[in-house]
Amino acid sequence: MTTVFSSKFYTLYQSDVDRCFYIDFGQKTVKLSFCQLLALRQKVHSISIEDHFDSDMNKHGFEVLMLCNKEHLFLLNTFEILDLMDLVQHSFALLGISSEIPMITS
Repeated sequence: MTTVFSSKFYTLYQSDVDRCFYIDFGQKTVKLSFCQLLALRQKVHSISIEDHFDSDMNKHGFEVLMLCNKEHLFLLNTFEILDLMDLVQHSFALLGISSEIPMITS
């Protein structure tokens, strides 16, 4: 397995033999297909981090994240969510499939 990106809490690995990805969440390693990795990116992008700082929107500052058709359930705090966002953004950029549109400057 090849390490794609490692953040403070998580590490993303790519396996050429299994043709899949693995995310080490510390307590658990989750095997993801490419489609499941894309679904994770979509879920991470849909998390409103601003709600974590508003006590009316997210009283306790936790996020429930379900992966792989509800096979895996994670309860993440604000710092872990921010780190997961960083992992997803950098991993997709390093894989060359980033969804961000580069800025064009003159």
